[in-house]
Amino acid sequence: MAMATTTIEETKNVAIIFGVTGLVGRELARRLLLLEPSWKKVYGIARNPETLPTLIISPCYHFISCNMLNPLETQKKLSCLQDVTHMFWVTWASQFPSETQESCEQNKAMMCNALNTMLSVAKNLKHVSLQTGTKHYVSLHPPFDEEKFHYYYYHEEFPRMSRSLNFYYALEDLLMEKLSGKVSWSVHRPGLLFGSSVRSFYNFMGSLCVYGAICKHLRLPFVFGGTRKCWEESYIDGSDARLVADQHIWAATNGDIISINGQAFNSINGPSFTWKEIWPIIGKKLEVQVPQEMLVESFWFSKAMAGKEDVWEEIVEENGLVHTSVENLANWEFLDALFRFPLKLLGSRDKVDGLGFGARYKTLNSILYWIDCMIDEKLIP
Repeated sequence: MAMATTTIEETKNVAIIFGVTGLVGRELARRLLLLEPSWKKVYGIARNPETLPTLIISPCYHFISCNMLNPLETQKKLSCLQDVTHMFWVTWASQFPSETQESCEQNKAMMCNALNTMLSVAKNLKHVSLQTGTKHYVSLHPPFDEEKFHYYYYHEEFPRMSRSLNFYYALEDLLMEKLSGKVSWSVHRPGLLFGSSVRSFYNFMGSLCVYGAICKHLRLPFVFGGTRKCWEESYIDGSDARLVADQHIWAATNGDIISINGQAFNSINGPSFTWKEIWPIIGKKLEVQVPQEMLVESFWFSKAMAGKEDVWEEIVEENGLVHTSVENLANWEFLDALFRFPLKLLGSRDKVDGLGFGARYKTLNSILYWIDCMIDEKLIP
């Protein structure tokens, strides 16, 4: 009996999540812990210590604060994790603009430090799962070739951009170099992420909900600031953090289906949407004034919301919310760029659908779900 028990124990999985306080990292930890006993332990790694409400409480969960840009600290803090079987990389270094040499070097160094340690100590490592994004297909910086890119539905084998310094490419190449022939790996490319976090640079839900709360508090109209094309046409894919987390786990544990290492998968909700269709419903959910003319092309979030830090403080105090600053949740320049981007960024789900990954979400339902989550966590009123 003792021998049988040991064998079963050895087959259980142990995860390490780099970027556990982010939009997908939090959800990935939660979902893995719900899959116990298949997953007997989850290590969560992030640079900054956890704070409520991001804290995950479980005897199977172990948080480690680590600056992965420091190779000595990384080696010291991770070298005791010999039991890890699956590694999830859902983080990135945001100190430099994303399409720069500095960003490529910093993100590569961070992952290299983690891989060097894990490959030397985790002898039963089975899979490494990397999260990048559909920005893999399109540069976010001008000049934009609108004629060339306007009608694509991007598939996973779409060629890399020749003129772009994209750190996603650097990370994929690093995995190819370090893991080829040794450990299986996969790449996941979400679109516009929906989730809850106070540690995410591009936090759409946080930005949307802080904007809505300020509009409600000051009795301002809940307008959409952007271009008419972005308003009226399907422009970008939504990616629910629950779906992205499930896809990471699916790829990491289905080696019989995903037979070729280093495969990439678009990680998107599925059904397309327009902001014009869902904006008034979001406004109703946030209990704000939705004007008849919702599209205001001259409205810029970064200008309209500038200097509203004291207003947010009032909202937090009046509603007994978790203490956050505007910067913890909202990125106004991100909303301006998102709603004014000149190129469509839509992906194909044919590959994951064909391999049997069936999770799909309507983007409106995703947004409404995460609004409820943020209310429950006392991040928004």
